[in-house]
Amino acid sequence: MEVSSQEQSPQEFDLDEITRKILFLDKWRGIFSYHGLGTNNTTPESHKENQVSANETEDRTGRPQPKGQGHLPSSRPCSIPKPSIISSKLGGSPISLAMAMKLRQTLFGNTTHVFSYDWKKAHFKFHDPFSDLAFTLAVEKGGSRSVQMAVQGFVIKYLLFTRKSKDCNFQSLCELSKSEQERALALALAGILWTAGAAQKATICLVTEDTYVASTSDYSRDDFTEQLQLFEFSEREATEKFIYDHLQCFKGEGSHGVILFLYSLIFSRTFERLQKDLDVTTTHLLQTHAGGFLCKQAVLNMILTGRASPNVFNGYEKGKSLERLHGILTRSDVGYLQWGQDNSEDDRLSQVGSMLKTPKFPIWLCNINGNYSILFCTNRQLLSDWKMERRFDLYFFSGQPSQRKPVHLTIDTHAHHWETDQHEVKYGPGRRCSPVEMAIRTKWRGATINWNGTFPFI
Repeated sequence: MEVSSQEQSPQEFDLDEITRKILFLDKWRGIFSYHGLGTNNTTPESHKENQVSANETEDRTGRPQPKGQGHLPSSRPCSIPKPSIISSKLGGSPISLAMAMKLRQTLFGNTTHVFSYDWKKAHFKFHDPFSDLAFTLAVEKGGSRSVQMAVQGFVIKYLLFTRKSKDCNFQSLCELSKSEQERALALALAGILWTAGAAQKATICLVTEDTYVASTSDYSRDDFTEQLQLFEFSEREATEKFIYDHLQCFKGEGSHGVILFLYSLIFSRTFERLQKDLDVTTTHLLQTHAGGFLCKQAVLNMILTGRASPNVFNGYEKGKSLERLHGILTRSDVGYLQWGQDNSEDDRLSQVGSMLKTPKFPIWLCNINGNYSILFCTNRQLLSDWKMERRFDLYFFSGQPSQRKPVHLTIDTHAHHWETDQHEVKYGPGRRCSPVEMAIRTKWRGATINWNGTFPFI
């Protein structure tokens, strides 16, 4: 007897029911996997990938770890795209186990922690070309944000002050093509690495197709550090060309680009120089925070000045136990300002010194209540001619997704007190408490800040 088109045979009904149940189970298996919960029912392939020996435990990403030496859990148990890899025959020096362990120790203070999800996801990506934010990097939340914003300062430095045949004005920043964005990023990264290498050499780390380091009881794999090759250059131009030719390894999605830059920064500085840069206040470069890692001041100073000085004051100071504490020795190209609700005027060690407040170019990385942003001026003479500091313009980029274009600020360092009072009335009571303004006033004390129609934020 034939079955009509409106009916199904028992066999067909059973197959549909089985398929529906399998899809239902797969749905819940995915939900459990997302939240880091295991299931006993795994496919042979997934069981093979995630099987852990009796003397090991698993982190939230499913990576085996030595028992008793657990890693900090990833901030998000999501899959990470595989990093951009290059040929192993390109001529670099493969990383060794000793180098990988030293690198891990320098970053985390141990050899078992690995980078969190936010770090692995982070790369250098510009906003759309020919837009109000064409010159800015698109950054996300996480500990890598401070590194990206510090690099942002050097991108602006190149675009405004070291590019040839270009007008030094704000409009030129918004007229960048994709190729101009890429060149700016390559030169910014190369310049930072070259300075960290004491203008003698730079080292660039890239992920290759081969693995050179195996897990041991003292070292746990992260599946990209073990595939590094190191490329050394003794000329700045060669460094710039190599990075430009392999820029996808830093800007591509899933490239681990910010981590690779940080690795390159450390190897360019060398472990020997790093040991001399640091003091008793800092033994490693990252600190744990909410399941992830934040950069200590030494990382930011290494990007800004080339030295991993742990503090922001000028020169050297004595600590509470009379230890010699290391500060900033020379003016940097890009400066640094900070403001926080817990700022103490009496704590001289926490106050930013003139070396960072007065950089060679009018660009500042700002740490405002732990959020990193950029202030800059298009007039290079601002910091070399005191007359320019009477009244001038600054641009503020917070890096927040809600900001559609940089904020234009006008700074008046000679305003009368009644002008300040009138300006406060315009925006309502409490307006002078804007942390952005407080950060600016650490450099220009008593300055009046006009937001030119933008409501003050941060």
